[in-house]
Amino acid sequence: MFSKILIANRGEIACRVAATCRRLGIRTVAVYSDADAQAAHVAACDEAVCIGPAEAAQSYLRGERILQAARDTGAQAIHPGYGFLSENAGFARQCAEAGVVFIGPPPEAMQAMGLKAESKRLMQTASVPLVPGYHGAEQDAALLKAEAVRIGFPVLIKASAGGGGKGMREVQRVEDFDAALASCRREAQSSFGNDAVLIERLVRNPRHIEIQIFADQHDHVLWLFERDCSMQRRHQKVIEEAPAPGLPDALRREMGEAAVAAARAVGYVGAGTVEFIVECSEAGAPQRFYFMEMNTRLQVEHPVTELITGLDLVEWQLRVAAGEPLPITQAEVRCSGHAIEARLCAEHPEAGFLPSTGQLRRLALPPHVAFGAVGAEGIRVDSGVFEGDTITPFYDPMIAKLIAWGETREQARRRLRQALAATRIAGLQTNAQFLHRLLGVAAFAGGVLDTGLIAREQEALLAPPSIPQPLACAAAIGAMLEDERAQQSADPWSAWSPWSICDGFTNGVLPPRVFRFDSPWGVLACTLLTATGQPLRIHTPGSPQPQPFACSAQSTRVNDVTTEFALVLTLGDERAQMSVVRLGETSFQVFSGGEQVTLQALGADLGSSDGGSAGGRLTAPMPGRIIALHVQAGDTVQTGAPLLVLEAMKMEHTLSAPSAGQVSEVLYAVGDQVSEGVELLRIEALKTEDLQA
Repeated sequence: MFSKILIANRGEIACRVAATCRRLGIRTVAVYSDADAQAAHVAACDEAVCIGPAEAAQSYLRGERILQAARDTGAQAIHPGYGFLSENAGFARQCAEAGVVFIGPPPEAMQAMGLKAESKRLMQTASVPLVPGYHGAEQDAALLKAEAVRIGFPVLIKASAGGGGKGMREVQRVEDFDAALASCRREAQSSFGNDAVLIERLVRNPRHIEIQIFADQHDHVLWLFERDCSMQRRHQKVIEEAPAPGLPDALRREMGEAAVAAARAVGYVGAGTVEFIVECSEAGAPQRFYFMEMNTRLQVEHPVTELITGLDLVEWQLRVAAGEPLPITQAEVRCSGHAIEARLCAEHPEAGFLPSTGQLRRLALPPHVAFGAVGAEGIRVDSGVFEGDTITPFYDPMIAKLIAWGETREQARRRLRQALAATRIAGLQTNAQFLHRLLGVAAFAGGVLDTGLIAREQEALLAPPSIPQPLACAAAIGAMLEDERAQQSADPWSAWSPWSICDGFTNGVLPPRVFRFDSPWGVLACTLLTATGQPLRIHTPGSPQPQPFACSAQSTRVNDVTTEFALVLTLGDERAQMSVVRLGETSFQVFSGGEQVTLQALGADLGSSDGGSAGGRLTAPMPGRIIALHVQAGDTVQTGAPLLVLEAMKMEHTLSAPSAGQVSEVLYAVGDQVSEGVELLRIEALKTEDLQA
């Protein structure tokens, strides 16, 4: 076994690998960029080496710098995690030439499976079922379009070197093919340095089910059950679970055997995942499966497999890379209970899942034990960030993975919903509410899954917060009152001065206090009524008359600008437990039962808000790089027309016209890097005579 390894990654996977190494007594070396100098994975390792600037292309993707760090620190092996260089055959060869063990499959296996078209030709030889399509090397646009017509629409264009949902486009009509192909190629080139694509028939009622395989250097190959990854948006996984609900045992064994055959066909060694698309009946019953691709690395969702099998897959990776045989046989592989994982990300679901950047002013995750372990409530949390860290546009926006285990699927589902309800993150947008709602959708709860479920349930999943407006306002006001009481307690003058008491009392006059909040429902106004010797009353939106109001609170000072309040509110006949995170003087994030809403306190002059795009202005919703412009100055556009494409966090985001009009000025060019909130272009409203013409 190795005595020291280098972890060529960052975030939660680097922390995850370090945790197993610590348990096994293996010393670890972290590598980090300038942006990650204080990151959690640096603190988790025994040594750390800076390898370059924040941009991944100048740091985590620089194989020569990582190898130099391994040589300088005496690391015997490199664990690549996932992403970055984990599936780079060239880097694996460089490791071998340098005498450093690459903890992963042989370069030849990575190369064979790294290109989707080539891997599908190999799978055809190995008698693994394939989706009808075009997997050829010829990449002429006219030929690809002709092949799509031959296959029949709808089709799926996929980057040959792709993964993670990048470089993938659904095309419903032949008229949309050219634009989709261009966009797919652009994203594929940016993400993988290769713009080759393949075309496949779009499978109806599909489920995404993958098989975890493991192979050693002694010709032993096992499959460790399956994971259902059908809960996706924009072809990216959101929730994963193991085992797959409703999968017949016969089909499960057939898929497992096909995965083993796929691994043997390329001489595979180490951890890998063979991904299948499963076609289902209209009623949702799995019927047949097709090979999609093989991921030649550890997967993001590997924890659910660990929880149902009781195995540490990272330990297996280390032992196999050191030349040890697999410790068990196929007959000894066991499945116990059910596990579900949710990817908690910094993103804004209501704004098209745009990534969100900023500081984690508050990061309160559900109770859990040591990294990678499961607590008494069946919850495991894998995270690579600390409270106070900043989510930047340079890397993946994942904050944490919340994983729940239960004796049954229903128990695991309920535990995960409770864990998400206990999660409080402030300072940026997250998908926590979205995930909590998705776990509560009837189809998901019943195990009736397919990759289109999120799109069908989108209206409910993205609806405004269900926290009642009166309670949300009362919670923010309760937090403000508690803050005032805390300030009084901290002021020695208040111990005897009646003038410092903030209870609304004045000599002979008891004026009401008016609070105004900007909210997802618009501007809300509330009036707090006080009278000496009488309980507080509050007049909230939607209430015909003031209601009795009482609030008890416990506050936690997080930092100089952030305070969290645990509140017990009584509003009329309703009693509720809620949490509020106050950021600065005016921002209140209210949490209750998995729902959350942000209120901004306003002064007497409400001012106006244009949402960033009114008045004919288009602003950048996040930092990124402009990679395509669809308009120029002088063009006339309609509301919703595509204007430009912004690349951020490895994904393309098309920005549309906020209103109809004429483009008067384009302020940036293709290739320009832009900051969040900057004005990108201006649109002037058309004159009446122009509209009539």
